[in-house]
Amino acid sequence: MGTRAKVAVLKTKPDTVVQDVRRVMNMADYKDHLDPDATTIIKDNISWHLLYPGANTTPWQLEGTILELQSGGFDDLVCVQNKTVVTDAYKGERLNNYLPVLYRYGVPIRYNFEPRDMKFTVYRPKAEMITLNDVFRAGIRIPDYFHGKNVVHLPTTKCHIYTTTTGSMKNAFGGLLPSTRHYCHPTIHETLVDLLAIQKEIHPGIFTVTDATTAGNGPGPRTMIPVQKDLLLASADSVAIDAVSSHLMGFDPMDLPYIRMAHERGLGVGRIDEIEIVEEGYDTRKANWGFTVGDNAASKIGDMLWFGPLKALNKLAFQTPLVYAFIFGSFIYHDYIWFPFGGGQKVVDEWLDTSPWGDLFKTYAASSFVPWENRLVAPSGS
Repeated sequence: MGTRAKVAVLKTKPDTVVQDVRRVMNMADYKDHLDPDATTIIKDNISWHLLYPGANTTPWQLEGTILELQSGGFDDLVCVQNKTVVTDAYKGERLNNYLPVLYRYGVPIRYNFEPRDMKFTVYRPKAEMITLNDVFRAGIRIPDYFHGKNVVHLPTTKCHIYTTTTGSMKNAFGGLLPSTRHYCHPTIHETLVDLLAIQKEIHPGIFTVTDATTAGNGPGPRTMIPVQKDLLLASADSVAIDAVSSHLMGFDPMDLPYIRMAHERGLGVGRIDEIEIVEEGYDTRKANWGFTVGDNAASKIGDMLWFGPLKALNKLAFQTPLVYAFIFGSFIYHDYIWFPFGGGQKVVDEWLDTSPWGDLFKTYAASSFVPWENRLVAPSGS
């Protein structure tokens, strides 16, 4: 398969995490995989616009990535956000403390759902598509802005109710596809493989920094149990980094269809024994966190309609105006039932009060944010 896939894994702690993000990027040789003359898209991951540990890109992950890219000569940076049918990008970037970081380091934000920022235009892939040509018979539409730009993905290590695990490959789902992307859920694994093939055609460089400081166990990408793991991962191989993340969580990567199919198509390396793991402070190959996915109320309905006994009604439910009833139901369930009454708010409050990562998160609030380099210098007179 050519160059052996390399994934860097680094043990970290709140006091050093921003420097450690930079270190793990260099351990994975990020400069060798990005075009210094191209604009670099930073594609963060907002799985839920509410703050929820393990669900979303962390502000220290974002800050460390920006600092390292800028110091490495990648000065033309832009953060691209997307929304989903149940998430609000504007609320997400505010509640997850991204804005102070982006403003401080002068990184502009573009929104793939705002026509003033970019438009979705038909793209005809050179690679053979498994499913997207069938799903979007009028043509696969992707943002015109993405062509010719590097992309750096910033996912977290967590479970997912429809793909078992999620990470770098799934992060392109929101960035590259329009709001009708839910049409792809019945063939979600095949969709992720198709999207990686498209990414390799349109981006001169692809790189991923995955945050596992707090990982997500259970029915993700939202209603999870946060577990402190204190790890960072980085790689230029989206398949390999997702494989290592899945292995850490306790899953065999080659049992996950999206990883296996991507490996078989030569889009990356999914077999753990074929991946070069460079690590500090952790024994990745021996790890098994014992995570399980499980279900919540929303996923059970989706399972029945997308994959189960009601899948014959899939198009009626999700490709007609009836879909808005499901969207509204999911939004109400997650934001106004599960979060306040199902334990979500309690989880967040406990994480903020007792976790060292919760303490660090609070320092990124707009009113208290201090750039990393200034935190390393004691105040005058102290």
